[in-house]
Amino acid sequence: MINGVDLRRDLAAAIRRHRPDVVIASNYRQRWGDTGPWNHVDHRELGAALPDAVRDAANRWLFTDQGEPWNGVKWIAYGSSTAPTHAVDVTDTFDRGVASLECHRTYLDALGDPDFDPDAFLRGAASSAGPLLGVDLAVAFELVPA
Repeated sequence: MINGVDLRRDLAAAIRRHRPDVVIASNYRQRWGDTGPWNHVDHRELGAALPDAVRDAANRWLFTDQGEPWNGVKWIAYGSSTAPTHAVDVTDTFDRGVASLECHRTYLDALGDPDFDPDAFLRGAASSAGPLLGVDLAVAFELVPA
């Protein structure tokens, strides 16, 4: 994935089709944590392209074959960011998130770790973010105005 016109066109088309108030993406920063491993290039490229794609989706002069312009996006919420500004309580819905990740067998199998535990993976982050809100489990986001 490369941050360029093709990616922005695809993102703008999705934004125009779904007409969201908030666009959610993964951490776009260079690393996972201050000293953690390098972030995946596709996460970085997508994250960098999103603000431009949101702007492009609102511009009636761009991508005129991609539906009606949409300027209703107010925020981009980057999950797993190293600079979270907001969090959402997921205590009551956490198990649905685990079930969703467990359905991604192709992705999980490609990790090459037969001991990977979706519950433990998600619970680690959610239990760290929970105390920020005074709840058991939360998902933290870096909220950026669109």
